[in-house]
Amino acid sequence: QVQLVESGGGLVQAGGSLRLSCLASTRTFTRFAMGWFRQAPGKEREFVAVITLSGGFTDYADSVKGRFTISRDNAKNTVYLQMNSLKPEDTALYYCAASNGYGPRLPHEYNYWGQGTQVTVSS
Repeated sequence: QVQLVESGGGLVQAGGSLRLSCLASTRTFTRFAMGWFRQAPGKEREFVAVITLSGGFTDYADSVKGRFTISRDNAKNTVYLQMNSLKPEDTALYYCAASNGYGPRLPHEYNYWGQGTQVTVSS
């Protein structure tokens, strides 16, 4: 069983930055690819970014490419999402997830999910 706890969300003006963190309570953190997803009210959960086991491969949704950066610190069991140049359309509940897959984009390929952290970007 893996428990994931996100933090770092909040209210920020357009153009600002936030860094989300996700702490995993597991001794096998390095066995999981870690992803970030988001869900806005009335919309489906969508892929944001993923990082593989050692951090050697990352993938991003087109909507965040060049603005967001995913990273992980395996010594701290933590994955991060640095979000720059935030836009109002980035407003959503952001979820951290762990997958046994290589670097999946689909929610059903993830085995464990956190509770989410709210990000609100004002215009």
